[in-house]
Amino acid sequence: QVQLEESGGGLVRPGGSLRLSCAASGQIFGNYAMAWFRQAPGKEREFVAVVADAGGVPFYETSVKGRFTMSRDNVQNTIYLQMNSLKPEDTATYYCSAGYIVSGSYLEGSNYRYWGQGTQVIVSS
Repeated sequence: QVQLEESGGGLVRPGGSLRLSCAASGQIFGNYAMAWFRQAPGKEREFVAVVADAGGVPFYETSVKGRFTMSRDNVQNTIYLQMNSLKPEDTATYYCSAGYIVSGSYLEGSNYRYWGQGTQVIVSS
């Protein structure tokens, strides 16, 4: 069984930065995709970023590209999301997820088996 735990959320002013972490306990295999999703109040969950496997290159949703950087520490079984130049529209609960995706899109949350409890990010002046 895999458990994921996010941390690092908080309140930040527009233009500020936050670093989210997601620590995985249990067996995370190198071929597991690990991703970040977010859900704003009253909106559907949306994809943010993914690393498809242990040696993969991050792929980002268009609105965060150039501002967010995802990294994956395969030894520590931890993923990170460095968020810079934050905007009010980045306000959401951020979730990390993991799963072995045989077919289907890495951008679809339904394809991930494991989820963290979420960490809230509020961008406001």
